Amino acid sequence: MPATLTYPGVYIEEIPSGVRTITGVATSITAFLGRALRGPINAPKTLNNYGDFESTFGGLDPAYPMSYTVRDFFQNGGSQAIVVRLYKSDGGIAKATVKMPGGLNLIAAAEGSWGNLLRGRVDYDKLTDEIAKNYNPAYTKADLFNLSIYDGATGRVETFLNLTVKESPRRVDRVLTASSSLVNVTGSLLTTVPTNQPAPGTNETIWNSLTASIKVADPDKATDGAALASADFTGNLVSKTGLYALENVDLFNLLCIPPDKREIDTPTDVLSEALAYCQKRRAMLIVDAPAGWSGADDIVSNGRLAAMNFAGLPMRNAALYFPRVKESDPKRDGQIDTFVPCGIIAGIMSATDAQRGVWKAPAGLDAGLSGIQGLSVNLTDDENGMLNHLGINCLRSFPAAGRVVWGARTLRGDDQLADEYKYIPVRRLALYIEESLYRGTKWVVFEPNDEPLWAQIRLNVGSFMHNLFRQGAFQGQSPRDAYFVKCDKESTTQNDIDLGIVNIIVGFAPLKPAEFVVIKLQQIAGQIVV
Repeated sequence: MPATLTYPGVYIEEIPSGVRTITGVATSITAFLGRALRGPINAPKTLNNYGDFESTFGGLDPAYPMSYTVRDFFQNGGSQAIVVRLYKSDGGIAKATVKMPGGLNLIAAAEGSWGNLLRGRVDYDKLTDEIAKNYNPAYTKADLFNLSIYDGATGRVETFLNLTVKESPRRVDRVLTASSSLVNVTGSLLTTVPTNQPAPGTNETIWNSLTASIKVADPDKATDGAALASADFTGNLVSKTGLYALENVDLFNLLCIPPDKREIDTPTDVLSEALAYCQKRRAMLIVDAPAGWSGADDIVSNGRLAAMNFAGLPMRNAALYFPRVKESDPKRDGQIDTFVPCGIIAGIMSATDAQRGVWKAPAGLDAGLSGIQGLSVNLTDDENGMLNHLGINCLRSFPAAGRVVWGARTLRGDDQLADEYKYIPVRRLALYIEESLYRGTKWVVFEPNDEPLWAQIRLNVGSFMHNLFRQGAFQGQSPRDAYFVKCDKESTTQNDIDLGIVNIIVGFAPLKPAEFVVIKLQQIAGQIVV
């Protein structure tokens, strides 16, 4: 701010530059929705590799196709996933309970039969009066106990020392709530320390002994729940469940909803609601072709795509891939089975973004499908052509290149629609620019709405767009040909100013994939000597 000139001398003023750098957002954070063996319900978890998925959600399980989809994502170059585990009660017990002697009841941290393999042990080892007095001068070692929890599915052991049932930072329910990923305390809190377990017998370990540790009794065992219905997928916006659990996530770019069982399809009403949600969140929905699609002639002749009931501009935010893929299943002795490709496609998009940029089509000879044994349908060029013009992206197999993605259209890619967002890279680039500018211009809110502000907006948005131009995101040999940013008295009139509005108009010339390559060959006629 200007200095107040009061005394003779030298004054220093710092003048703000008006530069507020706009940082591009991530482009390939992929959300997955479905059932898993274990893990929190309706609580999105960010994962950076498949090992994270195994430790949090239990790894591959033939009953849960999402586990294979997430594996395929990371195997094909995916970098960051957000997983939402769903669970539907079948009327049985949702969470297993370990009932320790002395009345300490431990309930599994999440729903599912995984909790049936939990075991608990209480001991009084290495407890002293001095340790107890650190928490309360009136406490003795008789007020403390140690608790160990064993997860029979993974072999993991959690140990908590110096716990108590009395008011203290070490009160057992508080410690488990804050620190345990396996159990919490259920029921009324104890008033006395739980019973100590004896040492294991000869040829026993703590975790297979009937007395050294306590297992889940049969009446307290949990079930894995029932198959999901459409309402379980979509959930509820108010309670942020199902699809709307993603409201708790700041950003995702791609969405995969594999079917609840590998031989069936994701319900079309779920996909329709997910597509509308993706439009709202500036994300892309990757749609798997239904299992019943047997070939190009079947799809075209029977109007299979129209039967999926997608309609309108939201289709710009979706891409459909056909056919499904064949993979060996390590959980079924390596037998070959058919799986949906959405996780593979999302992984390829992520890898393409990292190597070339979001403006490069995630298709072509470099877009290989890793980890598969084949395709459920092998298409010819003519069959590929029939589907391509409908906006259905084909997976192909070529002798030298192997299995690759051979299509780059959105669901608005039907030639008859002539949509400006016909191509996936064009749509994804637009979403990237929109989200980056949405986040990068929030500083404008409540600033004085006049030329100094407009100049700053032109500078900062223009810098962001110019950086994309330098990276090769746009057509054109010069910035003038590639993009423009307009924010002045023509875009923002006096009436707009009176209404508190500033209008920023951003245009760009997107790159479009060379979908059809035409080589024209002719013979040169022999020269005629005159």
